[in-house]
Amino acid sequence: MFDDLRKEGDNSPFFQQEEIEPLLDAPAKKKSAAAKARKSGKFLGMTAFQRFFIATLFMIMIVFLGVAVLLLTNKIALPI
Repeated sequence: MFDDLRKEGDNSPFFQQEEIEPLLDAPAKKKSAAAKARKSGKFLGMTAFQRFFIATLFMIMIVFLGVAVLLLTNKIALPI
């Protein structure tokens, strides 16, 4: 049963050598782009200011979520 599947797979038009070769070359191009990004000092294609802005937004979100959880669990109370 499995031998028949292997024979059918060898004759399948999905796995032609001409179609596979460009796919094998694609990771090499990605590596060179990643190497360029490391050399230019960018992380995920962002400048230093953009990374700082995102880190600041994450910090503000975590502080607000922490205060909200403390308020919901009555660990702190609003002085009203």
